[in-house]
Amino acid sequence: MREPIGVIVLAAGQGERFRQVAGADKDKLLADCTGRDGAVRSVIEHVLVSLPATLDKRLLVTTADRPQVIRMAQAYGFEVVLIESTGMGDSIAAGVAACPQLGGWVIVLGDMPFILPSSIERVLAGMADDAINVLVHDGEYGHPVGFAGSFGPALMALSGDRGARPLFALARVIEVVVDDPGVLRDVDVPGALVFV
Repeated sequence: MREPIGVIVLAAGQGERFRQVAGADKDKLLADCTGRDGAVRSVIEHVLVSLPATLDKRLLVTTADRPQVIRMAQAYGFEVVLIESTGMGDSIAAGVAACPQLGGWVIVLGDMPFILPSSIERVLAGMADDAINVLVHDGEYGHPVGFAGSFGPALMALSGDRGARPLFALARVIEVVVDDPGVLRDVDVPGALVFV
């Protein structure tokens, strides 16, 4: 696929499970996290630094009540799309609607700081005109997921909390097998802030 590809980082979810354990005022995206490289950064910063600078368009979708996340995204060269809803479907739809002309999108979750950059490169390298590219580790689907441009209308039609998984049943899915447990690991609770 030669057309421009964009990356959309979903960072609007409120992290209720994390807040229940850490405290109502604690944003998991800003929590200190020890990355696989041993560096301590916030969860969202680990995500942002792992993404290839070569991507044509870089977007982060979040809510207006996260000024620190917004500033960090802008510092790393991301355009910020603000939404009111925190649903994953709404976030994906808003991100794709902000750059519908692209040849495809890689959807990245803002609370997955342990994905190896090489896994993200594998998603990009395998993008095809009519397919969904999904990382697989130990037989399980992981993230990020790449969608060809032909899925734009379906992605923009998503809403609420449902993500794009239902589209898998309607498409050619290319499974990209990686030896990277990080593609399955999100930060739901404070105990998940260190990769073990």
